[in-house]
Amino acid sequence: MDAATIGAVLALVGVLSGSAVAYLGKRGENATARFNSVTDQVQEELARAKTERDTARAELAVLQQQRKDDLIEIARLQIKVIQLGGEP
Repeated sequence: MDAATIGAVLALVGVLSGSAVAYLGKRGENATARFNSVTDQVQEELARAKTERDTARAELAVLQQQRKDDLIEIARLQIKVIQLGGEP
């Protein structure tokens, strides 16, 4: 083979390997972008779930306090019924 042929073959190999590197690099970039997008979505869902959990806990605390208040009122009324001579 003469020098021109060897040079052409080396140039072809260089171009093909450069194309392969560019293709794989772009695929990696796209994969990283998708991964970051999914990670952001998961973090947003986690934050929303924590907010919903905190809201549910607050509502539960209110209901528990209301139940305690109702039990106290029931006991007070039972005492009042007994004082008036009735059966609770």
